[in-house]
Amino acid sequence: MEKPALTSPGLVNENLEKLAALFPDCVVESANGKVIDFDLLKQEIGHAVVEGPRERYRLEWPGKRASIAAANLPATQVLRPVETDSLHFEETANSYIEGDNLEVLKLLQQSHLHKIKMIYIDPPYNTGRNFVYRDNFTQNNGNTLNGAPDEQPEAHANWLSMMYPRLKLAAALLREDGIIFISIDDRELPNLRRICDEIFGEINFVSCLPRITKKAGKSTNMIAKNNDYVLCYRKSPYARFNACTFEAQGYVHSDEYEPERGKYKLNQTLDYSSIQYSASLDYEIEIEGQVLRPGNATREEMLKRQQRNPQSDFCWRWSKALYEFGLKNGFVVLKQSRHGYRIYTKTYEKATISKAGSGYAVEMKERTKAFTSLDFIDNRFSNDNAKKDMGKLFGEKIFEYSKPVSLISELIALATSADDIVLDFFSGSATTAHAVYSLAAHTGVQRKFILVQEPQPTAEDSDAFHAGYKNICEIGKERIRRAGKAIKEETGASFDDGFRVYKLENPDQ
Repeated sequence: MEKPALTSPGLVNENLEKLAALFPDCVVESANGKVIDFDLLKQEIGHAVVEGPRERYRLEWPGKRASIAAANLPATQVLRPVETDSLHFEETANSYIEGDNLEVLKLLQQSHLHKIKMIYIDPPYNTGRNFVYRDNFTQNNGNTLNGAPDEQPEAHANWLSMMYPRLKLAAALLREDGIIFISIDDRELPNLRRICDEIFGEINFVSCLPRITKKAGKSTNMIAKNNDYVLCYRKSPYARFNACTFEAQGYVHSDEYEPERGKYKLNQTLDYSSIQYSASLDYEIEIEGQVLRPGNATREEMLKRQQRNPQSDFCWRWSKALYEFGLKNGFVVLKQSRHGYRIYTKTYEKATISKAGSGYAVEMKERTKAFTSLDFIDNRFSNDNAKKDMGKLFGEKIFEYSKPVSLISELIALATSADDIVLDFFSGSATTAHAVYSLAAHTGVQRKFILVQEPQPTAEDSDAFHAGYKNICEIGKERIRRAGKAIKEETGASFDDGFRVYKLENPDQ
Protein backbone atom coordinates (compact mmCIF):
# COMPACT_ATOMS: atom_id res chain seq x y z
CA MET A 1 0.00 0.00 0.00
CA GLU A 2 1.25 3.48 -0.82
CA LYS A 3 2.60 5.33 2.19
CA PRO A 4 0.67 8.42 3.34
CA ALA A 5 1.87 11.72 1.91
CA LEU A 6 3.83 13.81 4.38
CA THR A 7 2.45 17.18 3.15
CA SER A 8 -0.71 18.40 1.39
CA PRO A 9 -1.73 21.32 -0.89
CA GLY A 10 -5.38 21.07 0.22
CA LEU A 11 -8.64 20.10 -1.43
CA VAL A 12 -8.99 23.28 -3.53
CA ASN A 13 -6.67 22.02 -6.28
CA GLU A 14 -8.84 18.96 -6.86
CA ASN A 15 -11.98 21.11 -7.03
CA LEU A 16 -10.30 23.37 -9.60
CA GLU A 17 -9.32 20.35 -11.69
CA LYS A 18 -12.90 19.05 -11.65
CA LEU A 19 -14.31 22.40 -12.79
CA ALA A 20 -11.60 22.74 -15.43
CA ALA A 21 -12.51 19.33 -16.84
CA LEU A 22 -16.19 20.30 -17.10
CA PHE A 23 -15.78 23.96 -18.10
CA PRO A 24 -12.29 24.49 -19.56
CA ASP A 25 -13.20 27.93 -20.94
CA CYS A 26 -13.90 29.15 -17.38
CA VAL A 27 -10.28 28.57 -16.30
CA VAL A 28 -8.12 31.68 -16.67
CA GLU A 29 -4.65 32.73 -15.57
CA SER A 30 -4.03 35.21 -12.77
CA ALA A 31 -1.00 36.39 -10.86
CA ASN A 32 -1.55 33.44 -8.50
CA GLY A 33 -1.92 30.81 -11.22
CA LYS A 34 -5.07 29.19 -12.60
CA VAL A 35 -8.39 30.49 -11.26
CA ILE A 36 -12.09 30.18 -12.16
CA ASP A 37 -13.87 33.07 -13.89
CA PHE A 38 -17.11 32.91 -11.91
CA ASP A 39 -19.00 35.18 -14.30
CA LEU A 40 -18.24 32.81 -17.19
CA LEU A 41 -19.18 29.82 -15.03
CA LYS A 42 -22.59 31.34 -14.26
CA GLN A 43 -23.16 31.86 -17.97
CA GLU A 44 -22.35 28.20 -18.62
CA ILE A 45 -24.94 26.91 -16.17
CA GLY A 46 -27.59 29.47 -17.13
CA HIS A 47 -30.61 29.89 -14.90
CA ALA A 48 -29.66 27.01 -12.56
CA VAL A 49 -28.15 29.39 -10.01
CA VAL A 50 -29.48 30.57 -6.65
CA GLU A 51 -27.84 33.52 -4.94
CA GLY A 52 -28.32 35.93 -2.08
CA PRO A 53 -31.49 35.85 0.01
CA ARG A 54 -33.47 33.57 -2.33
CA GLU A 55 -34.99 30.64 -0.46
CA ARG A 56 -33.53 27.17 -0.86
CA TYR A 57 -33.73 23.84 0.97
CA ARG A 58 -30.55 23.07 2.87
CA LEU A 59 -29.22 22.50 6.36
CA GLU A 60 -27.73 25.60 7.98
CA TRP A 61 -26.07 26.12 11.34
CA PRO A 62 -23.74 28.71 12.89
CA GLY A 63 -20.23 27.87 11.76
CA LYS A 64 -21.11 25.98 8.57
CA ARG A 65 -19.23 28.33 6.24
CA ALA A 66 -16.16 28.15 8.43
CA SER A 67 -16.32 24.35 8.50
CA ILE A 68 -16.52 24.22 4.68
CA ALA A 69 -13.56 26.57 4.44
CA ALA A 70 -11.63 24.40 6.89
CA ALA A 71 -11.90 21.42 4.54
CA ASN A 72 -10.41 23.45 1.69
CA LEU A 73 -7.42 24.79 3.60
CA PRO A 74 -4.10 22.98 3.11
CA ALA A 75 -2.64 20.95 5.95
CA THR A 76 -0.23 22.84 8.17
CA GLN A 77 1.40 19.78 9.72
CA VAL A 78 3.37 16.82 8.41
CA LEU A 79 3.57 13.09 9.12
CA ARG A 80 6.69 11.60 10.66
CA PRO A 81 7.23 7.82 10.50
CA VAL A 82 7.98 6.15 13.84
CA GLU A 83 9.68 2.86 13.04
CA THR A 84 10.43 2.01 16.68
CA ASP A 85 6.70 1.98 17.48
CA SER A 86 5.78 0.03 14.34
CA LEU A 87 5.59 -3.69 13.63
CA HIS A 88 7.23 -5.00 10.42
CA PHE A 89 7.52 -1.42 9.13
CA GLU A 90 9.10 -2.26 5.77
CA GLU A 91 6.91 -5.27 4.97
CA THR A 92 3.45 -4.22 6.13
CA ALA A 93 0.70 -2.54 4.08
CA ASN A 94 -1.16 -1.24 7.16
CA SER A 95 -0.86 2.21 8.74
CA TYR A 96 -1.64 3.72 12.14
CA ILE A 97 -1.56 7.53 12.30
CA GLU A 98 -1.53 9.55 15.52
CA GLY A 99 -2.93 13.07 15.28
CA ASP A 100 -5.85 15.32 14.48
CA ASN A 101 -7.89 13.47 11.86
CA LEU A 102 -8.81 16.69 10.01
CA GLU A 103 -5.14 17.34 9.26
CA VAL A 104 -4.51 13.68 8.45
CA LEU A 105 -7.42 13.52 6.01
CA LYS A 106 -5.93 16.48 4.15
CA LEU A 107 -2.56 14.74 3.92
CA LEU A 108 -4.21 11.56 2.64
CA GLN A 109 -5.63 13.52 -0.31
CA GLN A 110 -2.14 13.39 -1.84
CA SER A 111 -1.46 9.68 -1.47
CA HIS A 112 -4.93 8.07 -1.31
CA LEU A 113 -7.28 10.22 -3.36
CA HIS A 114 -9.98 7.90 -4.85
CA LYS A 115 -8.19 4.81 -3.44
CA ILE A 116 -10.20 3.92 -0.33
CA LYS A 117 -12.79 1.16 -0.81
CA MET A 118 -14.48 1.43 2.57
CA ILE A 119 -14.63 3.89 5.44
CA TYR A 120 -15.96 2.99 8.86
CA ILE A 121 -16.12 5.60 11.60
CA ASP A 122 -17.54 5.65 15.10
CA PRO A 123 -17.41 9.40 15.82
CA PRO A 124 -18.06 10.77 19.30
CA TYR A 125 -21.79 10.89 19.91
CA ASN A 126 -23.23 14.21 21.02
CA THR A 127 -24.35 12.74 24.35
CA GLY A 128 -23.91 15.68 26.68
CA ARG A 129 -20.31 14.83 27.57
CA ASN A 130 -17.20 16.66 26.40
CA PHE A 131 -14.79 15.22 23.89
CA VAL A 132 -11.49 16.60 22.71
CA TYR A 133 -10.70 17.95 19.26
CA ARG A 134 -8.81 20.95 17.92
CA ASP A 135 -11.02 22.70 15.38
CA ASN A 136 -10.67 26.40 16.19
CA PHE A 137 -13.83 27.35 14.28
CA THR A 138 -16.26 25.41 16.45
CA GLN A 139 -16.05 27.13 19.81
CA ASN A 140 -14.22 30.07 21.25
CA ASN A 141 -11.89 27.85 23.26
CA GLY A 142 -11.39 25.46 20.35
CA ASN A 143 -10.92 22.44 22.60
CA THR A 144 -14.15 20.68 23.47
CA LEU A 145 -17.65 20.10 22.28
CA ASN A 146 -20.07 20.74 25.10
CA GLY A 147 -23.34 18.88 24.73
CA ALA A 148 -24.95 19.93 27.97
CA PRO A 149 -28.77 19.87 27.73
CA ASP A 150 -29.07 23.63 28.35
CA GLU A 151 -26.73 24.31 25.43
CA GLN A 152 -28.23 21.94 22.87
CA PRO A 153 -28.45 24.35 19.89
CA GLU A 154 -24.78 25.25 20.28
CA ALA A 155 -23.87 21.61 20.86
CA HIS A 156 -25.60 20.52 17.64
CA ALA A 157 -23.86 23.29 15.69
CA ASN A 158 -20.45 22.39 17.11
CA TRP A 159 -20.93 18.70 16.38
CA LEU A 160 -21.97 19.42 12.79
CA SER A 161 -19.03 21.78 12.30
CA MET A 162 -16.71 19.06 13.56
CA MET A 163 -18.16 16.37 11.28
CA TYR A 164 -18.75 18.30 8.04
CA PRO A 165 -15.17 18.98 6.88
CA ARG A 166 -14.06 15.49 7.85
CA LEU A 167 -16.83 13.84 5.85
CA LYS A 168 -16.16 16.15 2.91
CA LEU A 169 -12.49 15.15 2.86
CA ALA A 170 -13.38 11.49 3.43
CA ALA A 171 -15.73 11.49 0.43
CA ALA A 172 -12.87 12.58 -1.82
CA LEU A 173 -10.79 9.60 -0.68
CA LEU A 174 -13.41 6.99 -1.61
CA ARG A 175 -13.18 5.08 -4.86
CA GLU A 176 -16.11 5.41 -7.25
CA ASP A 177 -17.35 2.07 -5.90
CA GLY A 178 -16.54 3.06 -2.33
CA ILE A 179 -18.83 2.77 0.69
CA ILE A 180 -18.93 4.57 4.05
CA PHE A 181 -20.46 3.30 7.30
CA ILE A 182 -21.01 5.63 10.27
CA SER A 183 -22.08 4.53 13.75
CA ILE A 184 -24.43 7.06 15.35
CA ASP A 185 -27.17 7.34 17.96
CA ASP A 186 -30.57 8.97 17.57
CA ARG A 187 -29.52 12.38 18.93
CA GLU A 188 -27.57 13.39 15.80
CA LEU A 189 -28.92 10.83 13.31
CA PRO A 190 -31.27 13.32 11.55
CA ASN A 191 -28.51 15.93 11.22
CA LEU A 192 -25.95 13.36 10.10
CA ARG A 193 -28.29 12.21 7.34
CA ARG A 194 -28.74 15.78 6.18
CA ILE A 195 -25.03 16.51 5.88
CA CYS A 196 -24.38 13.11 4.26
CA ASP A 197 -27.14 13.83 1.74
CA GLU A 198 -25.37 17.10 0.99
CA ILE A 199 -21.88 15.61 0.70
CA PHE A 200 -22.59 12.22 -0.91
CA GLY A 201 -25.95 13.01 -2.54
CA GLU A 202 -29.39 11.76 -1.54
CA ILE A 203 -29.28 9.27 -4.41
CA ASN A 204 -26.32 7.56 -2.73
CA PHE A 205 -28.06 6.88 0.58
CA VAL A 206 -28.08 3.10 1.06
CA SER A 207 -29.60 2.32 4.44
CA CYS A 208 -29.87 3.17 8.12
CA LEU A 209 -29.19 -0.07 9.99
CA PRO A 210 -30.37 -0.46 13.60
CA ARG A 211 -27.84 -2.21 15.87
CA ILE A 212 -28.59 -3.73 19.23
CA THR A 213 -26.49 -2.22 22.02
CA LYS A 214 -27.77 -4.32 24.92
CA LYS A 215 -30.53 -6.80 25.66
CA ALA A 216 -31.79 -5.52 29.01
CA GLY A 217 -33.00 -1.96 29.41
CA LYS A 218 -32.73 0.31 32.42
CA SER A 219 -35.73 0.70 34.68
CA THR A 220 -37.54 3.74 33.30
CA ASN A 221 -41.01 5.16 32.82
CA MET A 222 -39.99 6.05 29.26
CA ILE A 223 -38.85 3.72 26.45
CA ALA A 224 -35.50 2.06 27.17
CA LYS A 225 -32.93 2.72 24.44
CA ASN A 226 -31.32 -0.53 23.40
CA ASN A 227 -30.02 0.33 19.95
CA ASP A 228 -28.01 2.76 17.90
CA TYR A 229 -27.53 2.88 14.11
CA VAL A 230 -25.07 2.33 11.29
CA LEU A 231 -25.66 4.86 8.52
CA CYS A 232 -24.50 3.74 5.07
CA TYR A 233 -23.79 5.79 1.93
CA ARG A 234 -22.07 4.89 -1.32
CA LYS A 235 -19.77 7.10 -3.40
CA SER A 236 -21.73 6.39 -6.58
CA PRO A 237 -24.11 3.82 -8.12
CA TYR A 238 -21.02 1.78 -9.08
CA ALA A 239 -20.82 0.50 -5.49
CA ARG A 240 -21.78 -3.14 -4.97
CA PHE A 241 -22.16 -5.27 -1.86
CA ASN A 242 -20.97 -8.83 -1.41
CA ALA A 243 -23.38 -11.61 -0.52
CA CYS A 244 -23.02 -12.67 3.09
CA THR A 245 -22.15 -16.23 4.05
CA PHE A 246 -24.87 -17.98 6.02
CA GLU A 247 -24.25 -18.16 9.72
CA ALA A 248 -23.47 -21.83 10.40
CA GLN A 249 -26.31 -22.30 12.89
CA GLY A 250 -27.42 -25.92 13.10
CA TYR A 251 -24.54 -27.27 11.00
CA VAL A 252 -23.13 -29.39 13.83
CA HIS A 253 -23.03 -32.96 12.47
CA SER A 254 -20.02 -34.59 10.83
CA ASP A 255 -19.61 -37.46 8.39
CA GLU A 256 -17.03 -38.80 5.95
CA TYR A 257 -17.84 -35.99 3.49
CA GLU A 258 -16.96 -33.15 5.89
CA PRO A 259 -13.58 -32.21 4.32
CA GLU A 260 -15.32 -31.32 1.05
CA ARG A 261 -18.90 -30.51 2.05
CA GLY A 262 -18.44 -29.13 5.56
CA LYS A 263 -20.70 -30.05 8.46
CA TYR A 264 -24.37 -30.79 7.96
CA LYS A 265 -27.69 -30.32 9.72
CA LEU A 266 -30.71 -32.62 9.65
CA ASN A 267 -33.82 -31.29 7.99
CA GLN A 268 -37.33 -32.47 8.71
CA THR A 269 -38.41 -36.00 7.87
CA LEU A 270 -38.72 -36.90 4.20
CA ASP A 271 -42.50 -37.28 4.49
CA TYR A 272 -44.73 -34.35 5.38
CA SER A 273 -48.32 -33.20 5.15
CA SER A 274 -48.24 -31.13 1.99
CA ILE A 275 -50.78 -28.52 0.93
CA GLN A 276 -49.95 -29.53 -2.64
CA TYR A 277 -50.23 -33.31 -2.72
CA SER A 278 -48.74 -35.12 -5.73
CA ALA A 279 -49.32 -38.82 -6.48
CA SER A 280 -45.85 -38.99 -8.07
CA LEU A 281 -44.38 -38.26 -4.60
CA ASP A 282 -46.53 -40.94 -2.94
CA TYR A 283 -44.51 -44.14 -3.33
CA GLU A 284 -43.05 -47.01 -1.28
CA ILE A 285 -39.48 -47.12 0.06
CA GLU A 286 -38.05 -50.45 1.23
CA ILE A 287 -35.36 -50.48 3.94
CA GLU A 288 -34.02 -53.82 5.26
CA GLY A 289 -37.30 -55.57 4.57
CA GLN A 290 -39.43 -52.77 6.00
CA VAL A 291 -41.69 -50.86 3.59
CA LEU A 292 -42.15 -47.15 4.37
CA ARG A 293 -44.96 -44.99 3.05
CA PRO A 294 -45.67 -41.27 3.63
CA GLY A 295 -47.54 -40.63 6.88
CA ASN A 296 -47.07 -44.29 7.98
CA ALA A 297 -49.98 -45.23 5.72
CA THR A 298 -50.85 -48.82 4.90
CA ARG A 299 -50.59 -49.93 1.29
CA GLU A 300 -54.37 -49.75 0.91
CA GLU A 301 -54.48 -46.22 2.37
CA MET A 302 -51.73 -45.09 0.02
CA LEU A 303 -53.48 -46.53 -3.08
CA LYS A 304 -56.80 -44.92 -2.12
CA ARG A 305 -54.97 -41.61 -1.55
CA GLN A 306 -53.41 -41.82 -5.00
CA GLN A 307 -56.82 -42.45 -6.57
CA ARG A 308 -58.45 -39.55 -4.68
CA ASN A 309 -55.54 -37.23 -5.55
CA PRO A 310 -56.49 -34.83 -2.72
CA GLN A 311 -55.37 -31.22 -2.68
CA SER A 312 -53.44 -31.80 0.55
CA ASP A 313 -52.18 -34.97 2.25
CA PHE A 314 -49.00 -36.84 3.14
CA CYS A 315 -46.32 -37.45 0.49
CA TRP A 316 -42.52 -37.47 0.19
CA ARG A 317 -40.61 -34.22 -0.32
CA TRP A 318 -38.31 -35.85 -2.88
CA SER A 319 -39.09 -37.80 -6.03
CA LYS A 320 -38.03 -41.46 -6.09
CA ALA A 321 -35.11 -40.71 -8.41
CA LEU A 322 -33.90 -37.87 -6.18
CA TYR A 323 -34.26 -40.04 -3.07
CA GLU A 324 -32.21 -42.85 -4.59
CA PHE A 325 -29.48 -40.39 -5.66
CA GLY A 326 -29.46 -38.76 -2.21
CA LEU A 327 -29.26 -42.14 -0.45
CA LYS A 328 -26.36 -43.26 -2.64
CA ASN A 329 -24.43 -39.97 -2.18
CA GLY A 330 -24.81 -39.43 1.55
CA PHE A 331 -27.69 -36.94 1.68
CA VAL A 332 -30.07 -39.28 3.53
CA VAL A 333 -30.05 -40.40 7.17
CA LEU A 334 -32.08 -43.41 8.35
CA LYS A 335 -33.07 -43.37 12.02
CA GLN A 336 -34.67 -46.23 13.93
CA SER A 337 -37.72 -45.33 16.03
CA ARG A 338 -40.24 -47.45 17.95
CA HIS A 339 -42.44 -47.36 14.86
CA GLY A 340 -39.62 -48.40 12.53
CA TYR A 341 -37.31 -46.35 10.36
CA ARG A 342 -37.70 -42.60 9.81
CA ILE A 343 -36.00 -40.90 6.87
CA TYR A 344 -34.26 -37.52 7.24
CA THR A 345 -32.39 -35.45 4.67
CA LYS A 346 -29.09 -33.62 5.20
CA THR A 347 -28.23 -30.03 4.33
CA TYR A 348 -24.48 -29.47 4.02
CA GLU A 349 -22.67 -26.18 4.54
CA LYS A 350 -20.94 -26.30 1.16
CA ALA A 351 -22.80 -28.83 -1.00
CA THR A 352 -26.22 -29.43 -2.48
CA ILE A 353 -27.92 -31.65 -5.06
CA SER A 354 -28.57 -30.06 -8.43
CA LYS A 355 -30.21 -31.21 -11.65
CA ALA A 356 -27.79 -32.55 -14.27
CA GLY A 357 -29.38 -33.51 -17.56
CA SER A 358 -31.88 -36.28 -16.88
CA GLY A 359 -30.31 -37.05 -13.50
CA TYR A 360 -28.67 -35.35 -10.53
CA ALA A 361 -25.20 -34.29 -9.38
CA VAL A 362 -23.53 -33.08 -6.18
CA GLU A 363 -22.74 -29.37 -6.55
CA MET A 364 -20.27 -27.55 -4.31
CA LYS A 365 -21.50 -24.06 -3.39
CA GLU A 366 -21.28 -21.51 -0.60
CA ARG A 367 -24.60 -20.82 1.06
CA THR A 368 -25.03 -17.05 0.94
CA LYS A 369 -27.83 -14.59 1.49
CA ALA A 370 -28.48 -10.94 0.86
CA PHE A 371 -27.70 -8.66 3.78
CA THR A 372 -30.81 -7.18 5.41
CA SER A 373 -31.41 -3.98 7.36
CA LEU A 374 -32.24 -6.01 10.50
CA ASP A 375 -29.14 -8.21 10.61
CA PHE A 376 -27.46 -6.17 13.37
CA ILE A 377 -30.23 -6.67 15.94
CA ASP A 378 -28.70 -10.05 16.78
CA ASN A 379 -27.09 -10.06 20.23
CA ARG A 380 -23.66 -11.00 18.85
CA PHE A 381 -23.36 -7.39 17.65
CA SER A 382 -24.07 -5.89 21.09
CA ASN A 383 -21.74 -3.88 23.31
CA ASP A 384 -21.40 -6.87 25.66
CA ASN A 385 -19.44 -8.62 22.93
CA ALA A 386 -17.24 -5.56 22.48
CA LYS A 387 -16.32 -5.82 26.16
CA LYS A 388 -15.56 -9.52 25.72
CA ASP A 389 -13.31 -8.75 22.73
CA MET A 390 -11.24 -6.36 24.83
CA GLY A 391 -11.33 -8.62 27.89
CA LYS A 392 -9.79 -11.52 25.97
CA LEU A 393 -6.81 -9.36 24.99
CA PHE A 394 -6.28 -7.24 28.12
CA GLY A 395 -8.08 -9.08 30.89
CA GLU A 396 -9.31 -5.82 32.37
CA LYS A 397 -11.54 -2.84 31.63
CA ILE A 398 -9.23 -0.77 29.43
CA PHE A 399 -11.53 1.05 27.00
CA GLU A 400 -15.17 2.16 27.13
CA TYR A 401 -17.65 2.31 24.27
CA SER A 402 -15.81 0.30 21.62
CA LYS A 403 -17.79 -1.57 18.96
CA PRO A 404 -17.65 -5.39 18.70
CA VAL A 405 -15.27 -7.03 16.23
CA SER A 406 -18.26 -8.95 14.83
CA LEU A 407 -19.90 -5.70 13.67
CA ILE A 408 -16.86 -4.29 11.87
CA SER A 409 -15.99 -7.71 10.40
CA GLU A 410 -19.48 -8.00 8.93
CA LEU A 411 -19.28 -4.54 7.37
CA ILE A 412 -15.82 -5.19 5.91
CA ALA A 413 -16.93 -8.55 4.47
CA LEU A 414 -20.00 -6.87 3.02
CA ALA A 415 -18.21 -3.98 1.31
CA THR A 416 -14.67 -5.07 0.41
CA SER A 417 -12.56 -7.72 -1.30
CA ALA A 418 -8.91 -8.80 -1.25
CA ASP A 419 -6.33 -5.98 -1.02
CA ASP A 420 -8.97 -3.26 -0.58
CA ILE A 421 -8.14 -0.43 1.83
CA VAL A 422 -10.32 0.21 4.88
CA LEU A 423 -10.04 3.64 6.55
CA ASP A 424 -11.13 4.45 10.10
CA PHE A 425 -10.33 8.01 11.19
CA PHE A 426 -12.01 7.79 14.62
CA SER A 427 -10.28 4.51 15.39
CA GLY A 428 -10.48 4.53 19.21
CA SER A 429 -9.34 1.15 20.53
CA ALA A 430 -8.52 -0.07 16.98
CA THR A 431 -11.43 -2.50 16.56
CA THR A 432 -11.18 -2.04 12.78
CA ALA A 433 -7.63 -3.42 12.69
CA HIS A 434 -8.72 -6.34 14.87
CA ALA A 435 -11.55 -7.06 12.42
CA VAL A 436 -9.23 -6.94 9.39
CA TYR A 437 -6.92 -9.47 11.06
CA SER A 438 -9.81 -11.72 12.07
CA LEU A 439 -11.20 -11.82 8.54
CA ALA A 440 -7.77 -12.50 7.06
CA ALA A 441 -7.30 -15.47 9.38
CA HIS A 442 -10.77 -16.98 9.04
CA THR A 443 -11.47 -16.32 5.34
CA GLY A 444 -7.99 -16.10 3.82
CA VAL A 445 -8.85 -12.68 2.35
CA GLN A 446 -6.38 -9.94 3.30
CA ARG A 447 -7.43 -6.29 3.38
CA LYS A 448 -5.34 -3.26 4.33
CA PHE A 449 -6.17 -0.65 6.94
CA ILE A 450 -5.41 2.97 7.73
CA LEU A 451 -6.33 3.96 11.27
CA VAL A 452 -6.26 7.53 12.57
CA GLN A 453 -6.65 8.58 16.19
CA GLU A 454 -6.11 11.73 18.24
CA PRO A 455 -3.76 10.87 21.16
CA GLN A 456 -6.36 11.88 23.74
CA PRO A 457 -5.05 11.42 27.31
CA THR A 458 -6.66 8.73 29.44
CA ALA A 459 -8.26 9.85 32.68
CA GLU A 460 -5.90 9.58 35.64
CA ASP A 461 -8.48 7.62 37.63
CA SER A 462 -9.09 5.11 34.81
CA ASP A 463 -7.99 1.47 34.66
CA ALA A 464 -6.21 2.24 31.39
CA PHE A 465 -4.08 4.96 33.02
CA HIS A 466 -3.17 2.72 35.95
CA ALA A 467 -2.26 -0.04 33.47
CA GLY A 468 0.29 2.31 31.90
CA TYR A 469 -1.65 3.64 28.90
CA LYS A 470 -1.32 7.42 28.93
CA ASN A 471 -3.45 8.06 25.84
CA ILE A 472 -5.90 6.30 23.52
CA CYS A 473 -3.28 5.72 20.83
CA GLU A 474 -1.21 3.61 23.22
CA ILE A 475 -4.27 1.42 23.80
CA GLY A 476 -4.99 1.15 20.07
CA LYS A 477 -1.45 0.19 19.08
CA GLU A 478 -1.17 -2.38 21.86
CA ARG A 479 -4.50 -3.89 20.88
CA ILE A 480 -3.33 -4.29 17.27
CA ARG A 481 -0.17 -6.07 18.44
CA ARG A 482 -2.06 -8.37 20.80
CA ALA A 483 -4.90 -9.09 18.37
CA GLY A 484 -2.54 -10.11 15.57
CA LYS A 485 -0.53 -12.37 17.86
CA ALA A 486 -3.61 -13.95 19.49
CA ILE A 487 -5.37 -14.64 16.19
CA LYS A 488 -2.25 -16.23 14.69
CA GLU A 489 -1.79 -18.44 17.74
CA GLU A 490 -5.46 -19.42 17.76
CA THR A 491 -5.84 -20.16 14.03
CA GLY A 492 -2.33 -20.88 12.78
CA ALA A 493 -3.11 -18.58 9.84
CA SER A 494 -0.54 -16.45 8.05
CA PHE A 495 -1.43 -12.82 7.31
CA ASP A 496 0.02 -9.30 7.46
CA ASP A 497 -0.22 -8.39 11.15
CA GLY A 498 2.16 -5.45 10.92
CA PHE A 499 1.48 -1.70 10.88
CA ARG A 500 3.46 1.47 10.22
CA VAL A 501 3.10 4.20 12.82
CA TYR A 502 3.10 7.86 11.79
CA LYS A 503 2.79 10.90 14.03
CA LEU A 504 1.42 14.28 13.03
CA GLU A 505 3.86 17.07 13.84
CA ASN A 506 4.62 20.68 13.03
CA PRO A 507 7.11 21.02 10.14
CA ASP A 508 9.75 22.69 12.32
CA GLN A 509 9.78 19.97 14.98
